[in-house]
Formats: sequence, C-alpha cells, structure tokens
Amino acid sequence: MSKIFDSATDSKLLHSNTIQDESTLVLLRSKLFALTNRLGVAELKRESILLVAAELATNIIKHAEGRGMIQIWQQPGVLDVLALDFGAGIDNLALAEEDGFSTSNTFGKGLGAVRRLSDELYIYTQGKTAGLVTKWSGAVFLARFHLASGKDTMLGKEIGIFSRSLSDARHNGDRIYLQKKGDQLRWLHLDGLGHGENAQIATSNLATYVIHSDGIESVLAGVDRQLVSTRGAVAAVCEIDIGRRNMQLLGVGDMHAHIYDQDAMQHVSFAPGILGREHRTATPLRAKLARRGVVITASDGIRRNWDAGNFAGLFNQHPQLIAYTLGNIMGRVSDDQSVCVSTVEANNQEKK
Repeated sequence: MSKIFDSATDSKLLHSNTIQDESTLVLLRSKLFALTNRLGVAELKRESILLVAAELATNIIKHAEGRGMIQIWQQPGVLDVLALDFGAGIDNLALAEEDGFSTSNTFGKGLGAVRRLSDELYIYTQGKTAGLVTKWSGAVFLARFHLASGKDTMLGKEIGIFSRSLSDARHNGDRIYLQKKGDQLRWLHLDGLGHGENAQIATSNLATYVIHSDGIESVLAGVDRQLVSTRGAVAAVCEIDIGRRNMQLLGVGDMHAHIYDQDAMQHVSFAPGILGREHRTATPLRAKLARRGVVITASDGIRRNWDAGNFAGLFNQHPQLIAYTLGNIMGRVSDDQSVCVSTVEANNQEKK
C-alpha cells in the first residue's frame, strides 16, 4: 500500500441492520443490489454477494433466533459482508462447513457455499463455557469480495480498520491515517474532542505528518502545533518495522492501545491531556514483537474493560475480523468509535 489510507474516505459503512426474521431479507437484498450496482460490480460477482449475504442472514434467523446483524463495509479494493450474532456459537466449525451437515433440518449447504462464493472468508465463534468469563458469545462471519485487482489498493492481511460515527451521522471525529512503505507501517489514530462537524474538522488534513515526519515524536509534535486553532484532539501514533518486528507507540489523551504477544495482552494508556491545548510530555513505548504480534489502538468510543480471555482465540484471526468484532461488541453508543488493528507474523525462516 503506497498511498496514504484515510479512514474518513477509505473505510465506509454502507449498510447496517439487525436481522430478526425473513422480512428483513427483502430489505437486505434490495439494499445490496443498489449498492453493488452503484459500485459497478460485475453481474456474476453481484449475484455471489447477494447469495452470501442471504445465507448469512438466514443463519442468524435459524441459529441465533434473530439476534444479530448484517453490515456491508467498503474498504480499499474490497466489499465486506459482515454477519455478527449473539447466539450460542458453533461447536464444530469444520463439521458445520461440510455440505450435508445441518442442525436445523435444512440441506446444510450454507457455510460451504458461502466459502466457495466468497473471495475470502473468515469466521470467529465463541460459545458459553462454564467458568469462563466472556464479553460475548456467538459467531462472526467476514465474507470479503475483491473489487480491485491492484494489491496496493487493499489493506491486505496485516491491517484492520473499524470507524463509525455516533448514530451513523455524517461527521466523524475519529480518524485514522495509515501508510505502509516497504516493511515500515505507520499510523496516526485521532479522536477529535466531542463529536460532530467540529470534531471532524480538528482531525482533518493531518496526513502530511504521517508521510513526512522523521519519527513518531515528530508526528505528534506536528499534530499538536496544527491543532492549536481547533477544539483539539487526543491521538496515538504507532510505527512498526514488520521485518524486524520492532514497534514504537506514543500517545496523548483518552485513547488506549493493546499489544497481544505470546498469548499475553498488555494494555497501554497514554499521557494525560489534549493535543492543541495542554498535555503532559508523552514517552514512547518501544518493544520487539515475538512470533506473532497484534497491536491495537482504539478511541474512547471503544470500551477498554476487556482482555484476551474475554475473546478466546480472536487475536489469532485476520486483523479486519478483529477490528469488526471489537468495534461492534465493545463500542459505546454515545460516541464515535474506531479501532485500528495490525498483525505482525514471523517469517518462514523463524517459524521453522
């Protein structure tokens, strides 16, 4: 990904609706048909998207008693169909994907067909287990469809983004600027004070600091200077050398970060204050990630009272699935919400 990613323009929630009964399938199909037509999706791919969305929605009705949602997201180069339910979870995922398997007296071809029709499919499920404290039980399906052939237009398998404004309003004060150049990944994650238009204005036009600053301290210093004439913002900036798996993290204000490494979760808070106003001096956190590291930054629109044990196995999943899951389950309904997730894998030599 050579160009700068801007969540305000490059990550869009196109549709979100609860799935309760068969009547909601009609609205879902109509909305999806209009969206894919507007995006210029080829007829064959459009039909695959419609079939996958219908199957995932039907699955919510049958197996989660209508307690779930379908969301349609546009990310760079892809269209994501996300299904999230609050059911009992899937006991045996491999068996559930086999053609002919069913727990509801149906033909049992649903999940196998969803995998074949999707360009990518990622599934996370968690059941209710005695003695295990969790924030949620159910299943999450991310069916991804490629809209562009150029890899530089896609976030790929290393990055996941969730950004949603309060009440799905037009303006979003949360913003993520991200750039990958070779093995260097850097992102600036901001939350404008309050919400609405003024909060969005405060976090606008800051991409240059991600692109041209020498280090993360320079990124935050430049943002601090520019925000003096605005209501201000809080922010976190992270830089990862993917090849060496070195990470640097710096932030000011009511943001939070989480580093999952070697099956342990480290929670990170930042220096008090507001950029553009008064704040304490921020000190960078530097660490070397182990065999598989996951780095998460989040605005205060995402509740922070969770741990790896609340979502067993989630942090071994695709980063986009992680971002969608945390954003939807841990998001506050009273604020803008945003999550940025990056995963760093060991190379083939190190895995041996």
